[in-house]
Amino acid sequence: MTPIAFQQVDVFTAVPFKGNPVAVILDGSRLAAEQMRAIASWTNLSETTFVCPPSDPAADYRLRIFTPRAELPFAGHPTIGSAHAVLRHGRVPKRAGRLVQECGKGLVDIRVEGERLFLTLPVPAFREPEAGARAEAAAALGVSAADLVRAAIVDVGPVWFTVQLRDAAQIAKLVPDMAAVAALSRDPVTGLNVFALYGDDAEAEDGARADVEVRSFAPAHGVPEDPVCGSGNGCVAALIRRDGVLAQDRYVASQGRCLGRDGRVEIRFEPDGAIRLGGHAVTCVEGTLSV
Repeated sequence: MTPIAFQQVDVFTAVPFKGNPVAVILDGSRLAAEQMRAIASWTNLSETTFVCPPSDPAADYRLRIFTPRAELPFAGHPTIGSAHAVLRHGRVPKRAGRLVQECGKGLVDIRVEGERLFLTLPVPAFREPEAGARAEAAAALGVSAADLVRAAIVDVGPVWFTVQLRDAAQIAKLVPDMAAVAALSRDPVTGLNVFALYGDDAEAEDGARADVEVRSFAPAHGVPEDPVCGSGNGCVAALIRRDGVLAQDRYVASQGRCLGRDGRVEIRFEPDGAIRLGGHAVTCVEGTLSV
């Protein structure tokens, strides 16, 4: 068996064993797709990534991203976690302070800002939910239809049925019907993504400052609840920007408290229309994988 360098990275946290873990296999060039799928099923994390040589000369590397059940064209926390891992592994970026990731969604720009990493979100696409889907989403979450402030299906690579609730306090209390959420996740929808705003000067329940609370459910993809979801937060940010939900050009989202993971996702709305998303990452496991 051949040893391949491996890291497990907690993303959207500077504290080990918080945030959202991603398994990063640092040389995927020797692995067939079926081996990648088997490894992703074995790690049983929301995503496992494989760093491969790029086909585009503008990129530093190509990333393949797998859930336990499927390959994704793009995902947020695996992008941040993999960038952290390749830098820690000794890769020198082609451009100082910047990595370019090639993936199924194209090229993704990643800015290195000290201990934090920020990706540029792929351009989002929106469509309105089918008739009756809002009521189905409310029922799946165990809330009334009147509690849904807005809803949209947002595509940033992964496609999330994204809904806003009236009150951030509701978010922590949600006990979704996972079978109903899975039924809503009709291809290409990944799952149900829920957010709400904290009031002025409010704090998240753990006492840390946050503007938005988020939860992301994807049982149809083998991930009943993603601890801290980059693409889910990207969809929330895209909807917030489209509808002018927040006046400021940056905010902090809290996610993962219900799973004991306590992640923080930083969002920036740039003047050129780009959305940047990022935060800290920390390696918790480092070694080799025998394949």
